Amino acid sequence: MISAKTNARRCAVQALYQWQMSDENLARIEMHFLEENYLKGAQKKYFSEIFHGVPKQLKMIDEALDEFVDRPIEQIDPVERAILRVSVYELINRLDAPYKVIINEGVNLAKFFGAEGSHKYINGILDKVAQVKRALEIKAKIDTEK
Repeated sequence: MISAKTNARRCAVQALYQWQMSDENLARIEMHFLEENYLKGAQKKYFSEIFHGVPKQLKMIDEALDEFVDRPIEQIDPVERAILRVSVYELINRLDAPYKVIINEGVNLAKFFGAEGSHKYINGILDKVAQVKRALEIKAKIDTEK
């Protein structure tokens, strides 16, 4: 069974994909998701935080990605771009979620929505972003494992 938070991430990826492709108003997209009951079983508050947070912090998120991607952000497959943006948003803003959980969720989103093998690309990039954005958490984990 899929957790409500995982379902919120899935919906956020779908909604952000729609926004990226259409540049439609965020409120209109969110209303569509609510009206069509796409958010059934999802943590609606978490979905809304991510869905509105990514566009608000888009420049910072894309700058965090830019260092580690192999091409301009705009040239990354739109599904993979949405997954990366959701995951980097969480790495930056949701310090209550362990970085490994966020990376794992991003990989699973790529397996669910992405092209075959895209999960490897997502994993490699998110691992590198986490090394920068969650350096203290990673160091503390390594120190406790010694």
